[in-house]
Amino acid sequence: MSSFLKGVDQRTSLAGMNRMELLLFTIKGKQLFGINVFKVREVIRTPEISSVPKADSRVVGVADIRGQTMPMIDLAMALDLEPVNPEKYSDSLTIVTEFNSSIQGFLVEDVDRIVHLRWEDILAPPDSLQNVNYLTGITRAQNQIVQIVDVEKVLAEVSGVATEMSDEFISKHISKTKNQDYFVLGADDSTVARTQLKNILDKMGIAHKILNNGKLALEFLQKWADEADKGISPRVSDRVLMVISDIEMPEMDGYTLTTSIRKDDRLKDLFVVLNSSLSGGFNESLTDKVGANVFLSKWHSDELATTIVNRIDEVNQVKQHQA
Repeated sequence: MSSFLKGVDQRTSLAGMNRMELLLFTIKGKQLFGINVFKVREVIRTPEISSVPKADSRVVGVADIRGQTMPMIDLAMALDLEPVNPEKYSDSLTIVTEFNSSIQGFLVEDVDRIVHLRWEDILAPPDSLQNVNYLTGITRAQNQIVQIVDVEKVLAEVSGVATEMSDEFISKHISKTKNQDYFVLGADDSTVARTQLKNILDKMGIAHKILNNGKLALEFLQKWADEADKGISPRVSDRVLMVISDIEMPEMDGYTLTTSIRKDDRLKDLFVVLNSSLSGGFNESLTDKVGANVFLSKWHSDELATTIVNRIDEVNQVKQHQA
């Protein structure tokens, strides 16, 4: 097993930027689950865990990994499955992840392998389950259904991450956006991220549509572009203040969405913000390569809201100049 885990570590660090690589693992039984390799730092034998008083029940404690202390989350318990027996911790594995500007360990039963997939091979969960489960996507591998876990939702719940704008920001900027004719299109497969974006836009008084993936967002924009072609509505760039998109999404990721927007003469002038929980310089470089205007790390509500306000100021200055 140790050599296999080393192989996982190597593949994690070498994961390509233009494809989906999914680490497959089991939590209980034979059901396969998956997590984007970009979120994974390493896979290790579960180390000694020290309990934390009054912590969320899904946080079974903290562990010291090479001098770094991190919370240890029982993923089975987070998904309402039978939790790992504390006496079996030493037999379990820990997937060490880095996203949302934090590092944490998820206890799992076993890891299987890394598979290469296209984003279009990942399907969104059924609409009836969008707001009640912990999945961001479903796919097939090794002739089995693989459920892709919404680890962002798990972490947000156990850590109580704040997703609201600060009172200071609201009092300073909200007058610029209330009762104005602006529209924002959002795309994100995470229920937590969609809720955060909706709350921000609602408080700013900005009309919006938030969809579950890049394919739906592109189809929405193309429909508006078709309406403009027929002369029954204004140009899309005159109707949409900006597009705010996640990067990793089923069916079409944020990079492909941005590239598709830039290739369509009817959409190419849109202001695009890529908003991701994934850290690393490759995101910023790819943001430039595909032609997005801004890259932001998720969960920083004031930073996202500031980007919206700055864009509004730019649009208003252009309108004043044209007048």
